[in-house]
Amino acid sequence: MPELTHNSPILIVGGGTWGCSISLELARRGYQDVTVLDAYPIPAPISAGNDLNKIIEEDSPSVSDSDESYVWNRMHQLATKSWKTDSVYQPFYHPTGFVMAASQDDARHQIDAYMSSCRDKMRLLSSPAEFQNTMPDGILTGSFPNWKGVFREEGAGWVFARGALEAVRHEAAQLGVRFLTGAIKGNVQRLLYSSNDIIGAQTAEGREHRADRTILCAGANSDQLFDFERQLRPTAWTLAHIQMTETERTLWKELPVLFNSNLGFFIEPDAQNGELKIIDEHPGYCNFVKDPKTGDEKSIPFTKKQIPVQSEQKARQFLRETVPQIADRPFSFARVCWDADTPDRQFLIDQHPKYKSLVVAVGGSGNGFMMMPAVGTAVVDLIDGVIESRLKHAFRWRPETAVGRDWHDTQHRFGGDGTVRDFQKVYEWTNIGESE
Repeated sequence: MPELTHNSPILIVGGGTWGCSISLELARRGYQDVTVLDAYPIPAPISAGNDLNKIIEEDSPSVSDSDESYVWNRMHQLATKSWKTDSVYQPFYHPTGFVMAASQDDARHQIDAYMSSCRDKMRLLSSPAEFQNTMPDGILTGSFPNWKGVFREEGAGWVFARGALEAVRHEAAQLGVRFLTGAIKGNVQRLLYSSNDIIGAQTAEGREHRADRTILCAGANSDQLFDFERQLRPTAWTLAHIQMTETERTLWKELPVLFNSNLGFFIEPDAQNGELKIIDEHPGYCNFVKDPKTGDEKSIPFTKKQIPVQSEQKARQFLRETVPQIADRPFSFARVCWDADTPDRQFLIDQHPKYKSLVVAVGGSGNGFMMMPAVGTAVVDLIDGVIESRLKHAFRWRPETAVGRDWHDTQHRFGGDGTVRDFQKVYEWTNIGESE
């Protein structure tokens, strides 16, 4: 394995949320030969980060000295510093506050645990009026049946995800990072192996990009390029948009995030097009198929700008309980959005134990965008040999955690019918934007 200098060629496979963040951090630390490969122009239409908004929660003190608690809070601290003070990230953070709630009995216990884990000002919510009073009159007109929650008035909010992704990519390019994108030039077909190591990647045009370090951070598609020994389960969620009127856009501006862990969430309409994004909460969808090489079941990502009708129905149920005045309004956009879950929902950021020139940065497990700046820091700390020991241990290559893995594990997520759904069993999809 060659020793790195600031002139060493570094290849990043995947130009999504983490790939862009890693490239920026490398450039800021003086690495001068960094190339990012992606099959789409950035931000890619399939990227989970190419989105109107994402929830952000700032750092909070550890509630215990356990490694798990320390790692989670340390990454929050690193991310928060960037979202609040970094000139590239800060313009996109909106600290509007956060309503955390649940309405299923098996999810409601989360509320007390959430309150005990946060240092910021909290307001307990247990009646429809208390929920309604978190926003201006005329917005939350629903009945909030069986809802219990808290209003975190400070220390949380949302970010304009697509804007942040574009800004990070632009700044990295300004600092010398090369972005090669598109179905031919940027579409990685395979990793390059030599003498028990990985020395780069080959794209669809047949070009071999060789590097002293290859960083694989292709999100849910990463295990299509490399064997992660069952540590990654591509899991998808579904989102939809509703077009808001000019009057509504003004009234709904700077709202706190409204999140129900078993029903869904929405964030204020986006400033560009005035669309409201709605998520229906559930343990996730997988696309289970048989691996042609091994015969094992695995989840394979795919692209679709529609959502299952069952997801539409659940999203509208969430709206009827909160903002019934728009619950039956047509969706203007929808899509399937993929992430990758590790068995313990902890990130996988490590130098591969066998292929020493390969660094993996995968396993967002539903928290990847919120931690975008911190992941860039952690990956380059790893490359530079200065990563904190407790982070290094938590993010290590750990196939032992995936032995006998249950692909249908809900991983402590709620909503829907309480199971991981299978796209192979979805027979009815929306037709948003399609001709009748």
